[in-house]
Amino acid sequence: MNPEDVITLVEAGFESADVAVEGGGDRFQIRVVSEAFSGLMPVKRQQMVYATIDEQIKSNTIHAVQIITFTPAEWEKAQNQGLS
Repeated sequence: MNPEDVITLVEAGFESADVAVEGGGDRFQIRVVSEAFSGLMPVKRQQMVYATIDEQIKSNTIHAVQIITFTPAEWEKAQNQGLS
Protein backbone atom coordinates (compact mmCIF):
# COMPACT_ATOMS: atom_id res chain seq x y z
CA MET A 1 0.00 0.00 0.00
CA ASN A 2 1.14 3.54 -0.58
CA PRO A 3 0.28 6.80 1.23
CA GLU A 4 -2.06 7.93 -1.56
CA ASP A 5 -4.16 4.77 -1.11
CA VAL A 6 -4.47 5.43 2.62
CA ILE A 7 -5.39 9.08 2.01
CA THR A 8 -8.17 7.97 -0.32
CA LEU A 9 -9.57 5.55 2.27
CA VAL A 10 -9.47 8.05 5.13
CA GLU A 11 -10.89 10.93 3.07
CA ALA A 12 -13.83 8.73 2.08
CA GLY A 13 -14.80 8.51 5.75
CA PHE A 14 -14.70 12.23 6.50
CA GLU A 15 -16.40 15.18 4.92
CA SER A 16 -13.98 18.02 4.14
CA ALA A 17 -11.01 16.56 6.01
CA ASP A 18 -7.38 17.47 5.51
CA VAL A 19 -5.50 14.16 5.47
CA ALA A 20 -1.75 13.63 5.32
CA VAL A 21 -0.07 10.23 5.32
CA GLU A 22 3.57 9.22 5.57
CA GLY A 23 5.09 5.78 5.42
CA GLY A 24 4.63 2.83 3.15
CA GLY A 25 4.27 -0.89 2.89
CA ASP A 26 2.19 -1.79 5.92
CA ARG A 27 3.17 1.05 8.32
CA PHE A 28 1.78 4.58 8.21
CA GLN A 29 1.53 7.82 10.12
CA ILE A 30 -1.85 9.45 9.53
CA ARG A 31 -2.77 13.05 10.35
CA VAL A 32 -6.41 14.05 10.02
CA VAL A 33 -7.82 17.54 10.51
CA SER A 34 -11.60 17.54 10.65
CA GLU A 35 -14.44 19.44 12.26
CA ALA A 36 -15.95 15.99 12.93
CA PHE A 37 -13.56 15.68 15.90
CA SER A 38 -15.02 18.67 17.76
CA GLY A 39 -15.96 17.73 21.32
CA LEU A 40 -14.63 14.17 21.04
CA MET A 41 -12.06 12.47 23.24
CA PRO A 42 -8.83 11.27 21.56
CA VAL A 43 -9.88 7.60 21.70
CA LYS A 44 -13.13 8.29 19.85
CA ARG A 45 -11.24 10.30 17.23
CA GLN A 46 -8.82 7.43 16.64
CA GLN A 47 -11.70 4.96 16.41
CA MET A 48 -13.24 7.10 13.68
CA VAL A 49 -10.00 7.01 11.67
CA TYR A 50 -9.48 3.29 12.30
CA ALA A 51 -12.97 2.65 10.94
CA THR A 52 -11.90 4.01 7.54
CA ILE A 53 -9.02 1.51 7.28
CA ASP A 54 -10.52 -1.38 9.24
CA GLU A 55 -10.70 -3.73 6.26
CA GLN A 56 -7.01 -3.18 5.48
CA ILE A 57 -6.04 -3.75 9.12
CA LYS A 58 -8.06 -6.97 9.31
CA SER A 59 -6.45 -8.25 6.10
CA ASN A 60 -3.00 -7.20 7.43
CA THR A 61 -2.48 -4.95 4.41
CA ILE A 62 -1.89 -2.27 7.04
CA HIS A 63 -0.06 -3.57 10.08
CA ALA A 64 0.81 -0.49 12.12
CA VAL A 65 -0.51 3.07 12.21
CA GLN A 66 0.12 6.17 14.20
CA ILE A 67 -2.88 8.48 14.16
CA ILE A 68 -2.83 12.16 15.04
CA THR A 69 -6.11 14.08 14.95
CA PHE A 70 -6.98 17.75 15.16
CA THR A 71 -9.98 19.98 14.78
CA PRO A 72 -9.26 22.90 12.42
CA ALA A 73 -8.79 25.22 15.41
CA GLU A 74 -6.40 22.78 17.11
CA TRP A 75 -4.45 22.38 13.88
CA GLU A 76 -4.10 26.12 13.45
CA LYS A 77 -2.87 26.44 17.03
CA ALA A 78 -0.39 23.57 16.55
CA GLN A 79 0.98 25.17 13.38
CA ASN A 80 1.38 28.52 15.13
CA GLN A 81 3.33 26.77 17.89
CA GLY A 82 5.50 24.92 15.39
CA LEU A 83 4.08 21.50 16.35
CA SER A 84 2.76 20.50 12.92
